[in-house]
Amino acid sequence: MSPRRRGTDPRAARLRWALLAAVVVALILAARLLPVTAWVTGFEAWVRGKGVWGAVLYGLVYVLGALLFVPAWIMTIGAGLVFGAFWGTVVVSLSSTVGAAGAFLVARYLARERVEALAKRSDRFAAIEAAIREKGWRVVFLLRLSPLVPYNLSNYLYGLTPLRFWPYVLASWAGMLPATVFYVSLGAAGHAATGGHAHARSPLEWTLIGAGLVATATVTVMVTRAARRQLARLRVQEE
Repeated sequence: MSPRRRGTDPRAARLRWALLAAVVVALILAARLLPVTAWVTGFEAWVRGKGVWGAVLYGLVYVLGALLFVPAWIMTIGAGLVFGAFWGTVVVSLSSTVGAAGAFLVARYLARERVEALAKRSDRFAAIEAAIREKGWRVVFLLRLSPLVPYNLSNYLYGLTPLRFWPYVLASWAGMLPATVFYVSLGAAGHAATGGHAHARSPLEWTLIGAGLVATATVTVMVTRAARRQLARLRVQEE
């Protein structure tokens, strides 16, 4: 690997942040140009009418999406949009962990040969597997903090490693939590922008929402960079 390809590609990092900014702008524009308020209000009413089962149904759809390679960030932001920051985080944290556990078991016991064929397409997998053999669940924790392989694919690939099930599940849950909080917070900000509350927000409330989102993003970036440094020491790096 050449020196300029070590660590994080600055262009890729800028692209990710540009995409996140585009998501926020899209949420604001949607609130202004589309009847999003009516849609969100209607869906919230439907979820409330289902009680706990509304959240359970959302979680089941999330798990199914994880198994079928639906981009997780869509459902994660959606949870913040519908359930708000706290309960959205609860729903996504549980659902993403269950989805990760399900894919792991499928790869290990039901579709190993097919997943091995997928693994051959990932240049990083050999290095990841070697690091997991040496350091165990700690590598999975770091990889979840700074994913070198997309969430849906990595769930299956980890099933090929010698890692035991419960250490994998706990490491995945803890490692995914910072990103979960961040993406759910984006959705919650969109929830506020679409008029998800009965009263009009004051400038102070909007300032607090913005400050909270910036603080969450800052912590997420700091944690991600720390994880990348640790992965670099293990020679598990982005290309």
